[in-house]
Amino acid sequence: MRIVIAGGHGQIALRLERLLVARGDEAAGIIRKPEQADELRGLGAEPIVLDLESASVEEVAERLEGADAAVFAAGAGPGSGVGRKETVDKAAAVLFADAAVRAGVRRFVIVSSMGADPAHEGAEIFDVYLRAKGEADAYVRGLDALDWTVLRPGQLTDDAGTGLVRLEARTGRGPVPRDDVAAVLAELVDTPATAGLTLELISGAAPVSVAVKSVAGN
Repeated sequence: MRIVIAGGHGQIALRLERLLVARGDEAAGIIRKPEQADELRGLGAEPIVLDLESASVEEVAERLEGADAAVFAAGAGPGSGVGRKETVDKAAAVLFADAAVRAGVRRFVIVSSMGADPAHEGAEIFDVYLRAKGEADAYVRGLDALDWTVLRPGQLTDDAGTGLVRLEARTGRGPVPRDDVAAVLAELVDTPATAGLTLELISGAAPVSVAVKSVAGN
């Protein structure tokens, strides 16, 4: 498979690219800064330098041509202000989804956040973030041309992955290592029967492959 990942230099995306390359897939990461390219090449992934905050749908679709799946793993980051929650967490996700439709890439996985909700109330930056992510999720879920899956991890940690997770429509809050989020994403892109599902993810007791299979088709 060829998988194109938006936010290709992010902490989850780098882990995902490593996993995809290791299993023999072709991974390409969309990055904003040319100086990030060497790190992706070092993993065996293809760097695509493109700024999703300024690119057109046509430009993004061109980079998605021939892909088997697209993963939106971009994020403005915890240090960003209100404006970039709108331009990255919402607008870039919408752009990437529209480009996938235009390029004919049906399989689409978006990394969201637990608690994402277009109707979330509050004026703090994190409240804006949860609304932006919720609006992006709602947009993607409204696109019949995509076989979408929305993944909503709990509190992300840099602990070593255990390979054991809880993946359900509702899990309740909890932590999850980025390693395990990447492992779940790798399984999801390869499991089209999870299309149409919005899933929460935290650490748990089920091996990743078992957890994904158990929700597939539900």
